[in-house]
Order: sequence, then C-alpha cells, then structure tokens
Amino acid sequence: MISQELSDILLGRNEPFDEIIGQDPVKLAVKSALLSNRHIVLVGAPGIGKTTLAKNIAKLIGKKTPFVRIQGSPDLTVEDLLGDIDPIKALKYGPLSIEAFTKGKIFKADKGVLFFDELNRCPEKVQNALLQVLEEKKATIASYDVDFDVDFVFIATMNPEDSSTEKLSDVLLDRFDLIYMNYPETIEIEKQIVLKKGKRLNDAKVSDNLLEIMIYFIRLLREDKNLEKKPSVRASIGLYERSQSNAILNGRKTATLEDLKCVVVSVLAHRIRLKPSVKYLQAAETYISSQFEKNILDNDALEEKTGDLL
Repeated sequence: MISQELSDILLGRNEPFDEIIGQDPVKLAVKSALLSNRHIVLVGAPGIGKTTLAKNIAKLIGKKTPFVRIQGSPDLTVEDLLGDIDPIKALKYGPLSIEAFTKGKIFKADKGVLFFDELNRCPEKVQNALLQVLEEKKATIASYDVDFDVDFVFIATMNPEDSSTEKLSDVLLDRFDLIYMNYPETIEIEKQIVLKKGKRLNDAKVSDNLLEIMIYFIRLLREDKNLEKKPSVRASIGLYERSQSNAILNGRKTATLEDLKCVVVSVLAHRIRLKPSVKYLQAAETYISSQFEKNILDNDALEEKTGDLL
C-alpha cells in the first residue's frame, strides 16, 4: 500500500520535508498524520507553502509516483472526479461496459498523491462524491455494478478567509485531520524563502539590508488591524524581484530604497483588503503608500539602514 511505503520513508529519514523552510510544528503534524494513515487538510492563507508541502510528499515516494492535482471551483463536477462514459466507446462496447468508462482524476492518483487545492471551493455534490472514496478507498460508479479500488495519499488545502467558498459539511470534515499553517515564523526564515524562490534578474543585486526592509514592511502589514486580507510570502518575493527590475531599467545593478518605493503599491495594493471601516475612507493604493512612508521612510529606527540604500 502507498501509505505503508510512505511510512517507511518517513521513519527512515531525519527530515523528509527538506523543501519547506521553517514550519517545524506543521512538518511534525503532517508526519504524524501520514504515519497514522489519516487524510489531511492544510488550512491557511494563500502563499504559505501548502502546495509545496503536498508536492514534497509526492517526491518522497518517487519520481514515478502519480501526483494528481484537482483545483477546487464551482464548475467542478462529479464526473471530473470519478469519470464518465465515453460515447464513442459506449457505441462500440455497450453503454454499461467497463471499456466505455473513462476514469476520472481520483483513479489517476492511484498509488500516488491526490492533491485537492481549495477543497472548500467545490460544490456540495462533489464533496458528497468524496465521502465513499475517503472512508472505504473505493468508488462506486453509478450504473456499474463494480467497485474500483483506489489507493492514494489524500491531501487538501483550504483558505478559511476566502469568502467565495462552499461550506464543507460536517460529515466530510469528519474524514480529515486539519493542520494549520501560518506565515514564516521570523524575518530570517522569510529571507531564506525569498532568496530560494525569488528570481535573480541579470545579476541585479538586492542587499541584505534592503531585503530585510522589504520583509519587515510585509510583516508589519500582517499585524495591521486595519487589514482583513494580509500579504503572503508571494508579496515578499514580488518586492524582491520588482526592485531588481526597476534598478535594471534605471541602469543600475544594485536596487535602492527608491526602487522599492516605486514598486511597493503595484506589488501590494491588490494583495491586501482593508476593513470596511477603512476602505470607504481610503483606497488600498493610498493606504500602502502612506504606510510605507510612515513605517519605512520616516522611521527613525530604520534611518541607518535606509540611509545606506538611498
């Protein structure tokens, strides 16, 4: 069984999730859940490594291991998951023949990893179709007197702050263990992630001081009580890459604080959401600009660092 194979790997290595920087409590919780053959939902905001973690699990088992991703959306159907009748094959073999049946994504994940991104965005019918598969590892196809055995590791993600989602039923949630992920624990960990994931453009340089200021500002916004939606690590990576681009366009190979200032609204304004009490008084673009001015440019505590970057 795939779960047994994965258990052997988890017990045989000190740290199997080597692609995830930080998140030690999450790694421990995932290993514990997988060892006990539990289905997992990773809960957290976008851009914190949920997909990377799921792909890391697939790589543990081997390069030939199927990794099937299902993107949750209101348009997703039961046929997308389980499969459907191929009309051409139905004419050839008969409408109720096994040969006429085209397997869906669940069966393509057999002996591998089924990754369901944004589970709470799928319709109720799709959620109900998952129940038998998760409980019995079998999928009964309507009109067929056959149970298809499926064996996979099931990992889903869920963004609890997304307001455009379907409510997950208690019956479905009862099939999972929920593991909560959060933003990187420290500035240093986030710096490591940005340097690993972010692109270096034409040998342009971002100094350690400037990178720290970028991430410091992002982390201030995450603590801002006026924000409903906070910027993720993708925002940090965006500032890192766009500052380089701006420097190159201005004929420099080293990004400056001015380069960061020029791109901060473009990178961040759409990645935040102001609370109703604030957004009717101020646009997101204006809010980002004013917060950057207040917390970075006019911050006496940062004067020494920013002075070197002007």
